[in-house]
Amino acid sequence: MSQFFERKKQELGVQLNKIQRKAVERTEGPLLLLACPGSGKTTTMIMRIGYLIEEKGVSPKRIKAITFSKASANDMLERYKRFFPSLQPIDFSTIHSLAFQITRDYFSGSRYVMIEGNETNGLHKKKLLREMYKTENDEPITDDQLEELISFISFVKNKMLPRTEWAKLKEPFPGAIEILKTYEAFKENYDVRLVDFDDMLSLAYEALEKDKGLLAKYQGRWDYIMTDESQDTSLIQHAIVEKLVARHQNLCVVADDDQSIYTWRAAEPTYLLKFRTVYPDAYIMKMERNYRSSQNIVHTANEFIKTNKKRHDKNMFTKQPEGDPIVLKRLGSEEAQFKYLMKELKELTDYGDVAILYRNNSSSTLLMSELERLGIPFYMKDSDNRFFSHWIVEDMLNFMRFSLKPERIDIYSKVASKTNAYWSGSQLKMLSRMNPTGNNAFEDINLTITLKEYQIKILAEQKKWFASLNGMKPLKVIRTIRGEMGYDQMLASRAEKFGMKMTYLTQILTTLEQIAEPLESMTAFAKRLKQLEQVTQQAKVEKTDDMLTLSTFHSSKGLEFERVYMIDLVEGVIPTEEDAENPDTLEEARRLFYVGMTRAKNHLELISYGSESRFADEVRKLIIPEKRSVTAQRTAAKTPIKVKVPDNPNAIHSEDALRQGVQVRHRVFGAGEIIERDKERISIQFAKERKDLMIDICLSYRLLEIIE
Repeated sequence: MSQFFERKKQELGVQLNKIQRKAVERTEGPLLLLACPGSGKTTTMIMRIGYLIEEKGVSPKRIKAITFSKASANDMLERYKRFFPSLQPIDFSTIHSLAFQITRDYFSGSRYVMIEGNETNGLHKKKLLREMYKTENDEPITDDQLEELISFISFVKNKMLPRTEWAKLKEPFPGAIEILKTYEAFKENYDVRLVDFDDMLSLAYEALEKDKGLLAKYQGRWDYIMTDESQDTSLIQHAIVEKLVARHQNLCVVADDDQSIYTWRAAEPTYLLKFRTVYPDAYIMKMERNYRSSQNIVHTANEFIKTNKKRHDKNMFTKQPEGDPIVLKRLGSEEAQFKYLMKELKELTDYGDVAILYRNNSSSTLLMSELERLGIPFYMKDSDNRFFSHWIVEDMLNFMRFSLKPERIDIYSKVASKTNAYWSGSQLKMLSRMNPTGNNAFEDINLTITLKEYQIKILAEQKKWFASLNGMKPLKVIRTIRGEMGYDQMLASRAEKFGMKMTYLTQILTTLEQIAEPLESMTAFAKRLKQLEQVTQQAKVEKTDDMLTLSTFHSSKGLEFERVYMIDLVEGVIPTEEDAENPDTLEEARRLFYVGMTRAKNHLELISYGSESRFADEVRKLIIPEKRSVTAQRTAAKTPIKVKVPDNPNAIHSEDALRQGVQVRHRVFGAGEIIERDKERISIQFAKERKDLMIDICLSYRLLEIIE
C-alpha cells in the first residue's frame, strides 16, 4: 500500500498527509469525508480513485463520481487524466446527467418532450410560466420574478414536498403557488409527457422506486460511488444516491457543512449531521489542515464559523506562515468604499491573483465601470446582464426618450402606469393603441381619452416636467422622475403588491444615479449603459492570467486568490433582514461570509460602510485581542502606563456589564463612571479627566471592576 503513495510522490510530487491517506485507503463501506477549505479534497478524491484501480484491482467502469456542477465534473476528469494518464477514464458526471440517463431508460419506448434548454415546438418552461403569470395577474412577469418562480418550483421538487404541503410554503410573491399548480397540471394533462430539469430528478427517483429491473441494472453498474460537494445536494439527490448504493454501500461522500450556501436551492446540509442515521456503519473523517491560507486567516475563519450551532465540530488549522494581518475597513459611505478600493488597486502591479467579492451582482456594475475607465483588466465570474435589461433601467431610458421626443405617444404609453396620473386599466389599453400624430402626446391624449379632472391637472404638470427634463443632466433627470413624477411611490406600491424586495429595486436606481453622475446629457447616459452592457458580456467570456476577478461570494466557492477584498459588508446586505429573522438562514449567511474569507491565501480585507455587518464585527472581536497589546491601550488613552497590570479576580468579564451610567474602578486610573460606549470603546469620566479605552483590552487584561 505504501508503494502506491511513494510511487505517486515520485511521479507527481503529490504527498498526502495522514488523514488524506486514510481517506484514500478506506474504500469499503460508507465514508463521510468532511473537508475544510483548502484541505486538498479534490486531490484526495482523485488519489482514492487511482488507489481503487491500481491497488485494489477495481475496473474503472465500476467506479462512479458524482459532482455538483458540469464544470466540476470536467475539472475532476482533467485532473484524473493528469494523475493517471495510462488509466481508462471513469464516469464523472453531475447528478442531473445521471438522472437524465435513468429517466431516458425509464421512458424507453414512450414519448416525452423536454421543455428546458432549447425551445421545442413552442413549448418552453419560461414561456409557459410567463403566460401563466400574465393570466393570473393580468400583467407581464418581470425577469426577477420569473427567476424567483423557477427557483421556487425547483425548491418544491428537490424537497420532495407533496402537494398537500404546498399551501404551507412561503411564496416568493403572491400567487406563486397557484401558478405552480397550474404549471404541473398543464404538464400532466398535455398530449405527451412534458419534462423539465427538476422533473428529471423526480422521475429518476420514481423509476428506481417503481421499476425493480431498472433499479437492479443501475445498482449493478457500479461497485464504488463518490459524491463531491455533498453539502449542496438536495433531499431528492441524496435519495437517488441511497438507492444506487443500497446493495454494497461503498459510498464516499465528500462535503463541508460549513460551506453549505445553497439551501435556497433546496440543499440539505443537515443531511450530513444525520449521516449515521442513514448509514449506521458509516465512518466519519475530518480533513482539517488548510494548505491554502495563512495562519491569521485560517485561525480567524475557524473561530468565526464556530458561532454556528448546526455543524460538525471541526478545527481547521494550517502550518503556513502567519501572513498579513486581516484588514477591517469601516468607511463613511459607499462612495468612500469605492474610492478606497480604487486607490488600493491602482497601487498593485499584478491583478491575476486578486479578487473582489460581494454578496449581490448589483455591486459589480459600478466597479466594472471604473475598472474599465482605469484600464484595469478584469474577469466577471458570474456577470448578470439582467441589470441592463431590468424594467427599471428600461423605464428610466423611456422617460428620457420621451422627454427628447414628446410626440412619441408609444414611448409614453410604456411608462404611463409608472407615473402619478392614476391611469385605469381601460385608459392604459386605449393609450397603448394610440399612434403618434406628430403633435405633443399630451395634446393627443386630451383629445382621445376621457380623463378625470384631477388627471387633466396631473398631465398638465407632467407636460411641464417632461419639457423641463430636456437639457437637464441625467442625474437630475433621474431624481426628478423618482420624486416629482411619483416613481418611487409607484415602486413601493408594486413591491408590496407583487412581493418584490424594495431594497433591491432602490439599489438599481442608486446604481443608475452613480453611473449618471459624471455625465452631461441623457444621450451620453444611454450610450454609457450600452457600453457597460457590452463590457459585461466581454468580461464574462474573456479570462486571462493577468485579470482581476469580480465574483459573488456564492460563485467564488472553490477558487483561491493571493489577495481578497470583501466589499459591501453592510447589515441588511450580509446578512439581509430576511436572513436575520431566522436562525437557520442567519447560519447560512455566516457560512457564506466564511466562504468569502477562506478564498484568501495571504491578504484579506473586509470593507464596510454605514451600518457594518455583524459578521465583520464578529471578526473584529476575534482579531483585536491578538493584535492589540497594553501598548495600544496606552496610545488610545494618551497616558503612559508604567506599572505591570496584575490579575484581578473581581474584574468585569462580559462587555454586557459595560453600560452607560455604571460606576467602575480602573486598576490604574481609579474610580469613574461610564459616560459613553460604542462597539469598540468606552468613555469613562474619572475624577480629573475623561479617558477612551478599548473594550477588548479592558476585558482581556481584567482592568475594570464594578463599584457596588
